[in-house]
Amino acid sequence: MYHNPVLLNESIEGLRIVPEGTYVDVTFGGGGHSREILSMLTTGKLIAFDQDPDAKNNLIHDERFLFVNNNFSYLTNFLKLYHDEPVDGILADLGVSSHQFDVGERGFSTRFDAPLDMRMNQSSSVTAEEIVNGYSESQLNTILKEYGELKNSYYITRGILKAREQKRITTTTELTEVVKQYFPAHKLNKYLAMVFQALRIEVNDELGALKTLLEDGFKSLKPGGRFVVISYHSLEDRLVKNFFKSGNFEGKLEKDFFGNVLVDMINITGRPLIPSTEEMEKNPRARSAKLRIAEKK
Repeated sequence: MYHNPVLLNESIEGLRIVPEGTYVDVTFGGGGHSREILSMLTTGKLIAFDQDPDAKNNLIHDERFLFVNNNFSYLTNFLKLYHDEPVDGILADLGVSSHQFDVGERGFSTRFDAPLDMRMNQSSSVTAEEIVNGYSESQLNTILKEYGELKNSYYITRGILKAREQKRITTTTELTEVVKQYFPAHKLNKYLAMVFQALRIEVNDELGALKTLLEDGFKSLKPGGRFVVISYHSLEDRLVKNFFKSGNFEGKLEKDFFGNVLVDMINITGRPLIPSTEEMEKNPRARSAKLRIAEKK
């Protein structure tokens, strides 16, 4: 079952939909955002991307709707293929869907004993199991430190290396047993989630795909077109924030000889929009959500 789309009203308002326009939902999932966009179109068109095969179970049967079962990093290729550049708006709801967390065998959640998989695209070759058992000490330490933002990444890495010398780590439960000794019991779930986040980001190259999406998506927008992004952790949000502010991922404002800022977008949201208390209570996935909007000049 797919759950309610996060920040639905805020994201749709942020797109400022033109009924005759062309829009892209790069993270189709359960189709909640897409259905709302379609409801506001007349002769317009919606193109939706999702690399997860499960998303095809939620397809919308509407002649104005086109589904692409692929990663959003291929956005430009497919828009050119279907002669749909430039577009009026792009929506991205990043991260793992509630459905993916709830399907135990995918290995995204600490709640289930499942294979260490974590692939959003089931046809890709690299799994979390291969990373846990095959990465070098420096590689493992780097992803736990940078993607998991774990301060004791060195000790966790050493623990994993020691454990895998005895036996290959193949399930989420086995990994949890190895690393839980490095975290305080009252915050165990929080820190386990950070370990799983680090592996998931590496498996799916989430940050690399996001950078590609932001750069290519911006180029694909019409002047006045809107880019709406919902992120769920600080690494994603920082990239979006910096890019919407400055046009680069470092957040450095480039200026011309006269001191005018050289950026081709308007950052609509200085501070990100966050869900209401009511939405967070109804939908736990919304708790860490941040929404940012930019408009192409």
